[in-house]
Amino acid sequence: MTVIVDYGVGNLFSLLSSFSAIGEQAVVSSEKSVVLNADRIVLPGVGAFSDAAFKLEKTGLKDAVLVAAKNGTPIMGVCLGMQLLFDKSYEFGEYKGLGLISGEVRPIAEFTGDSLKIPHIGWNKLRIKRKHPLLKYAGEDNYAYFVHSYCAVNCDESVVADTDYGTDITAVVAKGNVMGCQFHPEKSGTAGLKILKAFSELKKGDL
Repeated sequence: MTVIVDYGVGNLFSLLSSFSAIGEQAVVSSEKSVVLNADRIVLPGVGAFSDAAFKLEKTGLKDAVLVAAKNGTPIMGVCLGMQLLFDKSYEFGEYKGLGLISGEVRPIAEFTGDSLKIPHIGWNKLRIKRKHPLLKYAGEDNYAYFVHSYCAVNCDESVVADTDYGTDITAVVAKGNVMGCQFHPEKSGTAGLKILKAFSELKKGDL
């Protein structure tokens, strides 16, 4: 079973509906025991990094996610959930992340200047950089839906796919059993469902 972590932020029920659409059994839960016993974990997120990090720790779910990661459970962060996987973020200050993937999160505007609108909102083509089970059903013609003002940087060794928005934007990352999508697969139509399907087929020991 796939568990979508409910720590007070995130696009929970759209994700739940998308998993239902591909026939995957998924639940939304804020219970640490449920998270620890999950076959797969989705860490969603919408809003500010500092608020999400605080709520994740306050609920005790941070420790559950870290233990699950250490135990080899496939974990996928979505949008802000992906950003939380990194060492830290510079969103209105400096805040510590989960440290599951090396790198940091910085404002997109640092790299694009004033030439493009921020936040980055819309459909962008995924540029696959290396093979990974999460993208086994995806192709170079797949577009994904992004909504974000911050991006992951200094994480080249973990980048699976990126996209162009005036600069190279990290789109998919993976390190062992931990992975993330900067875009919203649950809002990305067929391409997003392909990614959720691939994730739902992952098991401990596959990565």
